[in-house]
Amino acid sequence: MPQAVISPITSHWIIPFAASLSAPCLHALPQLDALGALPNLRALLSALSVSARTEGDEFDLSMPHEQVLAAQMGWPTTDGLLPWATYWADQDGVVLSKEMSVDRTWGLLSPGHWLMGRDHLTLLDPQALNLSEAQSRSLFDAVKPLFETDGWDLIWGGCNRWYASHASLQDLPTASLDRVIGRNPDVWLTGHPQARLVRRLQSEVQMLLYQHPINDEREAAGLPSVNSFWLSGCGPTPHNMTLPTTTQLVTDLRSPLLADDMAAWLQAWHHLDSTVFKQACDALDAGQDIHITLCGECHAVTLSRPSNSSLSGKLWQSVKRLAGASKVPQPSVFLASLS
Repeated sequence: MPQAVISPITSHWIIPFAASLSAPCLHALPQLDALGALPNLRALLSALSVSARTEGDEFDLSMPHEQVLAAQMGWPTTDGLLPWATYWADQDGVVLSKEMSVDRTWGLLSPGHWLMGRDHLTLLDPQALNLSEAQSRSLFDAVKPLFETDGWDLIWGGCNRWYASHASLQDLPTASLDRVIGRNPDVWLTGHPQARLVRRLQSEVQMLLYQHPINDEREAAGLPSVNSFWLSGCGPTPHNMTLPTTTQLVTDLRSPLLADDMAAWLQAWHHLDSTVFKQACDALDAGQDIHITLCGECHAVTLSRPSNSSLSGKLWQSVKRLAGASKVPQPSVFLASLS
């Protein structure tokens, strides 16, 4: 995902991981309804109406916030074909058209740990591995010849981001890393014919890294090994890789929700209310046009100044009426609608 762009003229805040279908999240949501909690979010829910809604489901390859961000940058929003690899390569300082040919399709390789349970695998969040640059480069150098033998090009971009190019990546839909974290990666390997090569390389990388010295060191220190990779972000190189200067991505909710750490997730909501939502309320009181996009696991909703003529605005008013006399639904009701 793009890095947050903090701007004094921010008028659109995009907030992913506002809700999910996980049992811990659904259980935690009502705690946001406590008396006096989240006053600024409540004020925004009262003052704004739904101006746009991105529909999806839990089996989409791309997350709702990724669709919203892609649309903000003017990309085609084809599910599973959003070119986050070239975006992140640009952020990592990889020189496009020199190190990375823009005429080829590139994918993002995320080194990670596939936790092997009794019945299935689980992909851990690569950021939680806390790979050092030295460790990442050593592992990258170990797997690079394996890919090159099959005609791939690999570029190291960051501790958790490697880049790969191969003819098989053209038009290959892949599941977002954020979609797969905490889940069984086998389920998200698409049945696309071109994905068979990726499956084989994942198996070969697992065998290659099984006894790598870096993993021996990590295991001795009680840290998860790096035993495979996830491929995502394949797509044609976009013309634009910059969010509008008035847009700010807020990622506070990501890590705790992916880790099912509901105490930290609820705390992050209260922090957002006293910072981001307070700033949005102040801007609204000053007469500015503002937009708040809240993204869940399946859907994303943008709140803006009411427009009585818009269908989404009318639907929002219906939700308010159904919520009861206050005409404003509890935060948990609104956020559950994003799951």
